[in-house]
Amino acid sequence: MEPGNRTSILGFLLLGFSQDSKHQPLLFGLFLLMLVVTVLGNLLIILAIGSHAHLHTPMYFFLSNLSLADICFISTTIPKMLQDIKTQSYSITFAGCITQMYFFMVFGGMDTLLLTWMACDRFVAICHPLHYPVIMNPHLCGLLVLVSWCISLSYALIQTLLMLRLSFCTRWVVAHFYCELAHVLVLACSDTFINYILLYVVTALLGFVPLSGILFSYMRIVSCILKIPSTGGRYKAFSTCGSHLTVVSLFYGTGLGVYLSSDASSSSWKGMVASVMYTVVTPMLNPFIYSLRNRDIKRALQSLLGFTLHVQ
Repeated sequence: MEPGNRTSILGFLLLGFSQDSKHQPLLFGLFLLMLVVTVLGNLLIILAIGSHAHLHTPMYFFLSNLSLADICFISTTIPKMLQDIKTQSYSITFAGCITQMYFFMVFGGMDTLLLTWMACDRFVAICHPLHYPVIMNPHLCGLLVLVSWCISLSYALIQTLLMLRLSFCTRWVVAHFYCELAHVLVLACSDTFINYILLYVVTALLGFVPLSGILFSYMRIVSCILKIPSTGGRYKAFSTCGSHLTVVSLFYGTGLGVYLSSDASSSSWKGMVASVMYTVVTPMLNPFIYSLRNRDIKRALQSLLGFTLHVQ
């Protein structure tokens, strides 16, 4: 078959970190450790929130959903990569690639939307404290999470169905360690115009629009905090959103770095390391950020684990 002809492709080859055969055992151990730490850390956050009634508030409700999304997010990519390193077989079936791509988009979208609702929650709590119980009621919080799932599932489904209509050329090497949408689209030899239009539109809607909402919320929060007369009151108000602000900075800083950097679209190590920061390191650090900076979570965790830690 001549190059450029269309064919019914059976699978792809995930190039990933396979070029560096010398460091494969080190990479396997490192990513396995990050996977275990991420799953256990986020699972502890979920159990701590679920087992303590005083944490059944909107902020911790969103946090528990974020932890669940992070567990699923990292589980879509790292187990497959560990299997590839272990077996030295970097192939993935077409169905497996589409499935991985679908769930990656679902849980990535959930992370984005949940961080946005958490920013809105902090905005209402600090700027409208008297109306907070009425506005951020359990019905609204549940509805926001449900809407987030519907949006993420719908977009991922539409993009996946559009992928199924594509034909692929004899190029079947994905220059990444997972089936990333943009890297797979470049391998198609049929028209991908609609796919790219949807990709750009959703990147704006699920990327820049939520980020703008978060920035607007924090601008209002800072404005409200500066009006508090006492220094202690200002510190206490800002400390309630410090953990969330740190997570947002990590998530969007690394995520935007991946999609806006020219190196992130290439097969370079720099681009893949940027993707690791976005897909692996950020979900792993979230439990540490919230447990170390949040007194309520620290107390709940020490109660859950059955030992006492010094809380200043």
